Amino acid sequence: MTSEELLQRVRKIEIKTHGLSRNIFAGEYHSQFKGRGMAFSEVREYQPGDDVRSIDWNVTARMNRPYIKVYEEERELTVMLLVDVSGSRNFGTQSQMKRDTMAEVAATLAFSTIENNDKVGVIFFSDQVEKFIPPKKGKSHVLHIIRELLSFEPEHTGTNINAALEYLTNAQKRRCTAFLISDMITPPQPSAQGRGHVDPVVIASRKHDLSVIQIYDRRDAELPDVGLLKVRDPETGARVWADTSIRNVRERYAKAWYQQQEALEEMYNKTGMNHVSMRTDEDYVKVLMRLFKH
Repeated sequence: MTSEELLQRVRKIEIKTHGLSRNIFAGEYHSQFKGRGMAFSEVREYQPGDDVRSIDWNVTARMNRPYIKVYEEERELTVMLLVDVSGSRNFGTQSQMKRDTMAEVAATLAFSTIENNDKVGVIFFSDQVEKFIPPKKGKSHVLHIIRELLSFEPEHTGTNINAALEYLTNAQKRRCTAFLISDMITPPQPSAQGRGHVDPVVIASRKHDLSVIQIYDRRDAELPDVGLLKVRDPETGARVWADTSIRNVRERYAKAWYQQQEALEEMYNKTGMNHVSMRTDEDYVKVLMRLFKH
């Protein structure tokens, strides 16, 4: 991709996702992802019905009439996007590849974040953390994130979600709102470190407000009946022939996907994480709205 082509794609995705975040998601974002704690705003004269515990006695003594302290909600948040850049994102049989949908969803969340004057950062991960963009505010920062979403090429092709979650826990000492954006084809695996060890997904979901956005292609879940196919695993490079005209082959493929989704559902229930799934040919606006409302 040339620099000119990249700039055109950045501009196109900016126009689409910035409008969505401003016109559709801003209200939902503000109401659902509120800041934590209260910050002092001002003092004003006491009015009947005010909480007497809020009286500012120093100002009251100086003014010879009661004044109270007024607080407002601390709105500033840190939002972290954990974006899967493993080999399986480079797959798509419908309107676009998974990596394109991931980029648009991440860009929409990033613009929603800065619309509310919050900070946003990104962790790109494969089977290791590939790149960390520290949280900042501002449109120029989000445009930098979008450029990376579109152009970043990882060194590795595998997937290790645990590594990304461990990095999040270590990098963000304070509680944040985090979105894990992945096809979840390789879900977080229980660590084999003996009794008493707590898995990274459990630690991260307890420390942060962690939501999973699963983005997958229709053919991740089902095979078409198109005869003999030579398929390649984009993460391991393994190749195999599959005769999709055989019903049993298609059924076993679909069953494996269904069992994986059941395992994910069990993990979500165990950790209490919010989650949504969307296909690349679905309207992700409706899915994100459902996540925000949930």
